[in-house]
Amino acid sequence: MKGFKLNSQRERSPDYLIILSTFFLVIFGLIMLTSASSDLGQAKFSESYFYLRHQLIYGLTVGLIGFWLASKFYYRYYQNFAIPLLIASLVFLILIYTPLGVTSGGATRWLDLGPFTFQPSELLKITFIIYLASWLGSKNDRRQTLFGGFIPFLIILGIVGALLIFQPSTSAAAILIATALIIYFASGARLSYIFSTIILGLAALLIISYLTPYRWERIMSFLNPDSNTQTSSYQLNQAKIAIGSGGLTGVGFGKSTTKLHYLPQPTDDSIFAVIAEELGFIGSILLIAVFASISLRSFLLSKKINDEFGRLLLIGFGSLITIQAFMHIGAISGLIPLTGVPLPYISYGGTALAIFMTISGIMVNISKYA
Repeated sequence: MKGFKLNSQRERSPDYLIILSTFFLVIFGLIMLTSASSDLGQAKFSESYFYLRHQLIYGLTVGLIGFWLASKFYYRYYQNFAIPLLIASLVFLILIYTPLGVTSGGATRWLDLGPFTFQPSELLKITFIIYLASWLGSKNDRRQTLFGGFIPFLIILGIVGALLIFQPSTSAAAILIATALIIYFASGARLSYIFSTIILGLAALLIISYLTPYRWERIMSFLNPDSNTQTSSYQLNQAKIAIGSGGLTGVGFGKSTTKLHYLPQPTDDSIFAVIAEELGFIGSILLIAVFASISLRSFLLSKKINDEFGRLLLIGFGSLITIQAFMHIGAISGLIPLTGVPLPYISYGGTALAIFMTISGIMVNISKYA
């Protein structure tokens, strides 16, 4: 079986910048979650540390195991299971439309398997990138052809996008499609195919948004944020107030006032606003710099590795982190329409934290052979 022959290159030391950046983000996220969630936890569950405790048990613990295993597991082995892993993830996505699916906040994104509940869309972030890197990293040139590469690429994008949009999780679909396009481009695909996919994707997104009132309302609120300040534009306006209140150095850790009664979802969708208010412009820039360092490092390592599969994995995971971080920060700052995207490694959510820590573990393993 391909991939089970160990790399002829000797294993080197892991990339410590990725390791340090990852654990800085994780620890920083736990600290900021403590601040963002304490009052909310007390009000909803009579326990100030409810959200932190849940994140430690279901996010950090699982994430540490995932990071350690992924950092030790030779990355090329994933090639042998790329298709089964993707199929399993798609099956999990389909199962959320059965009685096993859990609906919360008007969205059905969770799967209840008894002992635990998780988001299949988060798992898909790993398996979809592994599949694309395996397929596009093969030595044949079919990806350059219309029917051997472009049409199959559009089909798999359409399947993944449709399953996510029906949850609904438009932002997750946009993140994965954008990441897939970057991997496709890095594999040597024709620019005409890339531009065609972008045009088709934007057209589909516009039509879907227009046909679903709440999505269209978000776009209209972005274009005219001063309208409907108590309804569709409320979260964005409160987030801007929080960010503006932080000034240069912030109001101080734990001293945010908007998180108490005004800012919706301060533990996940709006956590960057809490960070900006409490730590100010300097703290926000430092956080963005750490995200940039882990992303840029993955791109630099991709230039050093000779294996095409590993190269595309690094590009895919680096792009995923960059795009999702940008979408969260950009949306809550008013640069793009509000998306509801969690901030990687930072926002509340056990599945997301465990998945991103596992992604870091895979990148660390690849770095040993770069």
